[in-house]
Amino acid sequence: MTLSTQPTSAVSLRRLLPDAKILGAEDIVVRSCAANSKLCLPDDLFVAMVGAHQDGHDFVDEAIANGASAILSERALPTTRPVCIVENSQSAYAKICQALAGDPSKRMRVIGVTGTNGKTTVCRLIQSIMETAGATVGMSSSLGYDNGYDRQPWDCDTPNAAVLADLLSRMEYNGCTHAVVEASSEALSRDRLDGIELDAVAITNLRQDHLDYHGSVSNYHRAKKKILGRLRETGFAVVNADDPGCAKLLSHIETPALSVALHGAGEITASVVERHKSEQTFLLSAGDETVPVCTRMIGDHHVYNCLVAAAVGLVYGVDLKTVVRGLERVDSIPGRMQRIECGQPFGVFVDQAHTPDALAMALKSLRRVTHGRVICVFGADAAGDCSKRPLLGRVAERGADLSLITTAEPGVQSPLEVIHDVLDGYERPARAHVMPDRAAAIEWALSEAQTGDTVLIAGRGAPNLQTLREEELPLDDVQIAQAWLYQDAPIAEEDPIDDGPVLLKFPRG
Repeated sequence: MTLSTQPTSAVSLRRLLPDAKILGAEDIVVRSCAANSKLCLPDDLFVAMVGAHQDGHDFVDEAIANGASAILSERALPTTRPVCIVENSQSAYAKICQALAGDPSKRMRVIGVTGTNGKTTVCRLIQSIMETAGATVGMSSSLGYDNGYDRQPWDCDTPNAAVLADLLSRMEYNGCTHAVVEASSEALSRDRLDGIELDAVAITNLRQDHLDYHGSVSNYHRAKKKILGRLRETGFAVVNADDPGCAKLLSHIETPALSVALHGAGEITASVVERHKSEQTFLLSAGDETVPVCTRMIGDHHVYNCLVAAAVGLVYGVDLKTVVRGLERVDSIPGRMQRIECGQPFGVFVDQAHTPDALAMALKSLRRVTHGRVICVFGADAAGDCSKRPLLGRVAERGADLSLITTAEPGVQSPLEVIHDVLDGYERPARAHVMPDRAAAIEWALSEAQTGDTVLIAGRGAPNLQTLREEELPLDDVQIAQAWLYQDAPIAEEDPIDDGPVLLKFPRG
């Protein structure tokens, strides 16, 4: 995937970046640009950006040697090429990419989705609702992209600015009227969405994550809030009023905002009627209308996801019944509370749940529909935030009857070091089972399950490759579980004891 934009139009930096200082020329007209000096082509604008490990300003000579005709930087440079000096080269790069792509967001309704948990699911639900209403909807999420013509998987939450601009341009060319973009905290902190005019912003929740990158919870929340600055004046926001982090934002949002809630007060609310392992039913209320919704994906967190997506659809004028059809069309999302059914007499779910909050929600949801034991296989990312490892252990110990610690995504640290950090969160570490081999851990957990139990395989979700010692090895939680279940699982009886619904009390009268 290329990191340089394709020449689609000429862009004047004097007009696009009026606060910039241009040295060596009256103006710099750009037809193509690159942020990687090795990928620079003749007449490219080279954008020098400061990264986590390297400073693009150190590679200006290489970019010029490869043909760069001008430089965009954050400081003056000893070069004969024209230089455009800006305060934030990452933001300027994103704006240039969007301008070179023809500013597609000005002719589409682009919906940005952010939050700690639920972003990918909400993106898919919004797309389904709008498609059910007759719109052509593009999407970019952690599972891949849909440009209105084809769908392809990829391994990033939010692509770099050049790829994102190209993707939006292709969506517009393919006739998309709407585009849904998942915005990660890293992408927002690196200003990858600058230059995009968002028509709507949906914030699922604001918890704690990626402290290894952001350094503190306040920095993490500050990065998430930056998405509101991308809203056009006529845009709107949707927030989860039950979430304390989101609730604080309501008074700071200058555009119209809609709140959703499951337990508190909100403009769009829901109440769960019944839930069991294969589906749940809840009542969706908007104004004077209330309609039942039956989804194959379960849990309070999925109800919240449905509420956020429904709110976006309703603001766009989609009637409530069509909204419900759109929600119900989404039977499953890979690695998001994905139910594995191979005829076994116990439940099996695969969920990304790589944060303490997400793991707690998944375990709580399954506890409510499980008559037997809850067995949890989980691990922590060796390259991720160290502070959440003991918290994952604490959640698993309290939420599961049997917990098995394994690897999630190995990194520089050895698996046993990561597992040791997870064990630090246990009050009684002797109760934990440890098995670093993830495939073996999944198979052992399944072999321990009995009729009426539920097995949760958490920590990875959809990725089907595991990096081990810089080598990518096939590892798909779903395939591992299915292979064992088809070969070794006991046959379910005709009337398993865990097949009946669990009736829940209405939270409101």
